[in-house]
Amino acid sequence: MKDVLGQAISDYHKQQMPGKLWIHNRYGPKEPMPVEAYFRAEEDMPDLEWSALNECRGKVLDIGAGAGSHAIELQERGYEVTALDISPLAVEVMRQRGVKEALTADVFTFTGQRFDTLLLLMNGIGLAGDLAGLTKLLQHFKTLLAVGGQILFDSSDVAYLYEGKLPESGYYGQIAYQYEYKEQKTDWFNWLYVDMNTLNDVATLAGFEVEILYEDEFAQYLARLTQL
Repeated sequence: MKDVLGQAISDYHKQQMPGKLWIHNRYGPKEPMPVEAYFRAEEDMPDLEWSALNECRGKVLDIGAGAGSHAIELQERGYEVTALDISPLAVEVMRQRGVKEALTADVFTFTGQRFDTLLLLMNGIGLAGDLAGLTKLLQHFKTLLAVGGQILFDSSDVAYLYEGKLPESGYYGQIAYQYEYKEQKTDWFNWLYVDMNTLNDVATLAGFEVEILYEDEFAQYLARLTQL
């Protein structure tokens, strides 16, 4: 797939005529995605992300790290952080911004190290794609977690998108998206938003305990998963 998001992040970082990043969906008109959100400083991060960073411990793997803002903040707090992203351009930006350990890899095949905290912010757990993918991802995370380790991530209940008319088949939190930037488009891909009840069911079957650490009025939440 074209590295459209990585190109947008790279252009913004280099200030080389950045264009507008668009997200297409199948439930409404395309929406702009502000690239500057990937470059937030600590004081600009929402309360949910602050809470997640405060809950980190030990050796941290920042999954889907984007431009590296969370990894940079954790480094400044003294944590040993590995920042992982599938985008080579985003990883290069992270390195230029000072992330000490930034790796280009697909988390589904990433192996060889164990971490005390697996961190997935800005709905990073959505990369699972669907509920079957979430089960697969959680099983893989067991190979990356140190003894007593934790998974921290945010997600949300997107039932409101359907205005009371949920789809008759399939899980409603599986959303198809497509990025567009400077007339370049990615393939369509699935992104998962999982409500708390469904998360609890899937995680329990996968051998994890769920703890909700933060919840706001927009049905967004921060969860901690630990192995049973």
